[in-house]
Amino acid sequence: MSEETAGTDNKLDKYSSVPHGTAKEVPSWLEHLLSSTGITVNGSNPWDPQIHDHRFYRRVLQEGSLGAGESYMDGWWDCARLDEFFTRLMSRHLEKEITGKWVAVKHWMMARLVNLQSVSRAFQVGEQHYDVGNDLYQAMLDPTMCYSCGYWHQAQDLHQAQRQKLDLVCRKMDLQPGDRVLDIGCGWGSFAEFAARQYQASVTGVTISKEQQKLATDRCEGLPVDIRLQDYRSLQGQFDKLVSIGMFEHVGQKNYDTYFQKARELMEDEGIFVLHTIGKMESRLGTDPWIHKYIFPNGAIPSLAQISKACEPYFVVEDVHNFGPDYDHTLMGWLDNFRAAWPQLKHQYNERFYRMWTYYLQCCAGAFRSRNLQLFQVVLRKPGSGLSRYHSPR
Repeated sequence: MSEETAGTDNKLDKYSSVPHGTAKEVPSWLEHLLSSTGITVNGSNPWDPQIHDHRFYRRVLQEGSLGAGESYMDGWWDCARLDEFFTRLMSRHLEKEITGKWVAVKHWMMARLVNLQSVSRAFQVGEQHYDVGNDLYQAMLDPTMCYSCGYWHQAQDLHQAQRQKLDLVCRKMDLQPGDRVLDIGCGWGSFAEFAARQYQASVTGVTISKEQQKLATDRCEGLPVDIRLQDYRSLQGQFDKLVSIGMFEHVGQKNYDTYFQKARELMEDEGIFVLHTIGKMESRLGTDPWIHKYIFPNGAIPSLAQISKACEPYFVVEDVHNFGPDYDHTLMGWLDNFRAAWPQLKHQYNERFYRMWTYYLQCCAGAFRSRNLQLFQVVLRKPGSGLSRYHSPR
């Protein structure tokens, strides 16, 4: 037995016999871990966690982030400002200390040995996350129905930020009237509708969510837009421009080469591809166990190095734009909308779902606020195309 494992076992033994309903004594290891963050367990600040059930400590030691998230869903602890709690935790990279090593190793092994985003598994995230209910997303999102980071440069509210993001993408791809555009991961049709209405483009959008396809088709009725329930790997044809907003996080490292090869195949030689994706700081396999189980099954956040290496055989990187802090503002806007709509939504979703969803939004906000996560927009072109220099419109 290693010293590390033995140390964890000793901590577990200490709390194995504590009555379930007590939460008075704070473990010294946790106090030490949080000492540099300004977080005090059962403290008076809004970012201080309030522990209601002493089993919380053992659960976190055993299961890491999965145990922390599930115990929050179970009501074992609360925190008035979870977003700030996670910001402080992640700013010191302390989430790595309580990841739950055996759980993390399992997810690393799965990502390394199994293609979690294979064609046969591609629709799982649609069924679990995006099909949870259009009523939820219509209440939480702004009228564009963008479920991705807004662009808050000069924006005063969430709706303006999302419209600015959509317009920025259109300008980055030099969108012209009549352009044939492929939207890989079209969501509820936000980009397709905007590009068709504002730029008179013809858009083909693909999604792996039945509910997204249904609502996107309704929203784009009467426009030159075709919304398909289809995996990107089965696409055929040629397009002038390509865009993918908030979908690349579901592709997975084992499929990056296939993804970029397919994108090159589908794009005309003089085309432009704008890739909008969340990015992480390090090129690691696996994902957070709680996020994987409850929010985005089979997700895989890429690093900029992974994106660059994967697209290298197929594209020239013309521009990279990081506006990760804008995702913090976007997530908090969604949180405000969700909480305001909860009196109407709670008849269809239970209290455990409410705790899960607010935990998810604030955990992610903290990740972007601490700069642990980024938001990249990458402009790609085929080698040898566009002899004139590309000019970013931002």
